[in-house]
Amino acid sequence: MNSFMKTAIDEAKKGIEAGHGGPFGAVIVYNGKIIAQGHNEVVKNNDPTAHAEMIVIRKAAQKLQNFLLKGCTLYVTGEPCPMCFSAIHWAHMDRVVYCNTKADAAAIGFDDAFITEIILGKSPDPILFERHSDDTCKILFLRWFEDPKKVLY
Repeated sequence: MNSFMKTAIDEAKKGIEAGHGGPFGAVIVYNGKIIAQGHNEVVKNNDPTAHAEMIVIRKAAQKLQNFLLKGCTLYVTGEPCPMCFSAIHWAHMDRVVYCNTKADAAAIGFDDAFITEIILGKSPDPILFERHSDDTCKILFLRWFEDPKKVLY
């Protein structure tokens, strides 16, 4: 077994034993070294975004002092959910290595297929999203866009 994946699995075990959340652990590797490791903390933090991937992405960005994680590989015990998938892309990571599939996760109660169905327009969204038209918001966007010091990401 890959030593990085073993560390991710060990993190998942820690999280399970501590009652922090689901059976998910993750590590981020940069230049052959682990720069961040963690596990799911949804229950511990009462935070639905505290997935293992999100925890380690935040840690790695702080460690590297960069919100772009180019050159990094994520090792995670489960195939990333849509939220984590998006965060991985926003971070511009190079590679993701995972063990259990989305089907494996669904079989134990972590079924996120409904989110993908909503995004693809194959299922109705149970949450009401309402556009509020306001020129003040457009002005904010324009102000940021015209700022020569802005940082694109």
